[in-house]
Amino acid sequence: MTAIGAGRRTVRSIGWAVAAAILLALLAWPQTPAPAFGPSNPFYAPSTLPYQAPPFDKIHDSDYQPAIEAGIAEETKEIDVIVNNPAHPDFANTFVPLEKSGQLLDRVEPVFSALISANSNADLEKIEQAVAPKLSALSDSITLNPMLFARIQAIYNQRDKLGLDAEAKRVVERTFERFTLAGAALSEADRNRLKQINEQLSILETAFGQKLRATAVASAFATADKNALAGLSDGQIAAAEALAKQRKQPGYVLALQNTTQQPALQQMTDRTARKALFDAGWNRAEHGDANDTRETVARIASLRADKAKLLGYPSYGAWVLKNQMAKTPEAVFNFLAKLAPPAVANANAEAKEIQATIDAQKGGFTLAPYDWQFYAEQVRKAKYNLDEAMVRPYFELNRVLQDGVFYAATQLYGITFTERKDIPVYHPDVRVFEVKDADGKPMALFYCDYFQRESKRGGAWSTSFVAASKLTGNLPVISNVGNFSKPAPGEPALIGYDNARTMFHEFGHALNSFFVSVTYPSLRGLPRDFTEVPSQFNEHWRDDPKVFAHFARHYKTGEVMPADLQARLRKAQTFGQGYALTELLAATEIDLAWHALPAGAPAQVPVALEQSALAKAKLALAAVPPRYRSSYFLHVWANGYESRYYAYLWSEMYDNDAYAWFTQHGGLTRANGDRFRSMILSRGNSADLATTYEAWRGAPPTIDAMLEERGLKPAK
Repeated sequence: MTAIGAGRRTVRSIGWAVAAAILLALLAWPQTPAPAFGPSNPFYAPSTLPYQAPPFDKIHDSDYQPAIEAGIAEETKEIDVIVNNPAHPDFANTFVPLEKSGQLLDRVEPVFSALISANSNADLEKIEQAVAPKLSALSDSITLNPMLFARIQAIYNQRDKLGLDAEAKRVVERTFERFTLAGAALSEADRNRLKQINEQLSILETAFGQKLRATAVASAFATADKNALAGLSDGQIAAAEALAKQRKQPGYVLALQNTTQQPALQQMTDRTARKALFDAGWNRAEHGDANDTRETVARIASLRADKAKLLGYPSYGAWVLKNQMAKTPEAVFNFLAKLAPPAVANANAEAKEIQATIDAQKGGFTLAPYDWQFYAEQVRKAKYNLDEAMVRPYFELNRVLQDGVFYAATQLYGITFTERKDIPVYHPDVRVFEVKDADGKPMALFYCDYFQRESKRGGAWSTSFVAASKLTGNLPVISNVGNFSKPAPGEPALIGYDNARTMFHEFGHALNSFFVSVTYPSLRGLPRDFTEVPSQFNEHWRDDPKVFAHFARHYKTGEVMPADLQARLRKAQTFGQGYALTELLAATEIDLAWHALPAGAPAQVPVALEQSALAKAKLALAAVPPRYRSSYFLHVWANGYESRYYAYLWSEMYDNDAYAWFTQHGGLTRANGDRFRSMILSRGNSADLATTYEAWRGAPPTIDAMLEERGLKPAK
């Protein structure tokens, strides 16, 4: 997952505000005057640190609000200058200053966004609430400014006669499309109504995000009985005990991951405890208390439908997909319809195998969702003579990072990494590396923050502190964030095979940010249904034999994983893919169902909508729950994936098709890497992405490689 926006903050329909929950607000929160903004504020001028890295050693929570408010005022003035320019509108006096505008906000917003997600606290949440309406108003004041839109439209109408280069023409076309989709062509009355809707959405989306953070902490699985944790390793139990002590609770606490299934379910032998852990996650936001999100979710969906109608679309999904690669909900449904039958068929076959194991052990019960991971691991072990305990010692975090993730990038692209201890960080767990290009030129700073803590939201993501563009001269400063269990003091950080994939995934986003080479900031980002292509493509290098042998070494002996164990691990990769694809498809269908609602539809009861959507898509499998339920579906209610959660699967089609090209052309080579960098990763959104991909690949993608990678056969 990425939190890096798809374009410039204020002229984009997708960007920092959406990708990191839009910095939204609860207007009724008591406010205190913010400190004055001046030279003592660390955001007042560009950072003097290398790469303009944030000076975290000088930033205090109280610095954010005055800097954001000053940035709003500054950008407002910059837009006024453009609008009031008496000269005839042209690219140089309209688009160039528009692209350069908001640099103060561009210094502070990404940092604040990152901290809200990765190291939040009550003070930051209050600031989030205070500044959000102002940020929402700023965005509307730009995209709904009729005089600004008139200049943009005048240039757009003459774009073929102005002698613009390809990238400048792309900026004109994309900006015109963004403004139009944002409502720039509406009447004054409708623009005012749209502003009201946007403000209401900002309040509700922030409320959702903050409720979810709070309820995830409050709903964590807690027990005073150590026996309830039977099956977990000594290190995991020690970490659970440490978390309980941190919370000043007796016993043990297992923090909740953002997904429906929880990692510990794979190991816990006590079925009652498994059910309790599963239920803690399943019901986390549905307790009827102040942090219950169901009413918030229903209201967001209703307002989004109203917004779509105002903008001339039958549903929010139809509106939001207009500038994605898929273009229409119908294209998405057709795509998913090809995947659902093989996914369900394979999931049912897997369920039969698991039930047979339960029956053979005289379990006396029918497979339930909280049993799946535990017994699937047993089936996997029996089929492949493999279990997590056998492979986990070969995936020590630092070795995966430096000898795996970094090594693969060096082999493909020639870039190198050096840890910097002199760059301040926002938490002691964070590390910083300088990235240099193959010719030794400075390229980027890379931060990594991998361990779970209660001040961090769930999941894993990539985000940007400083975004690159030729127009500003900035080099990228990028961060990867995860939620791996932190080991007890003195213990190794053994993350396992799947978390190694997560590291490769998020670093794929970082690579895209390192390499993108565009003049105009608004062309940096990608539509949601292509933004996961670089990350998911990068996952493949985890299993490249050369890369794997370089990092998959025993944390005690340094020995490479034995060839026989490697072979069994790879053979087992396709096991459980029916389940994995079905849970993703189920979550996708829930997202699409919410955003297919027309304006005026009755308020929805989340569980009823979920059941209806899954039944309609033939994905209602009793033992295979959706990866996310409505009440904790952070992606679609606060993280910019609304009606676009399908993007992971759409991107998977592209990433597997791309990797197939690599395997056909020699695999892990600098020549292949440089070609992919030049023709795909460096291009951003500077040209039509389908055309760009086909120019590199030689043909459009198909789902064949995707199904083959998952070990799934098309349903007959």
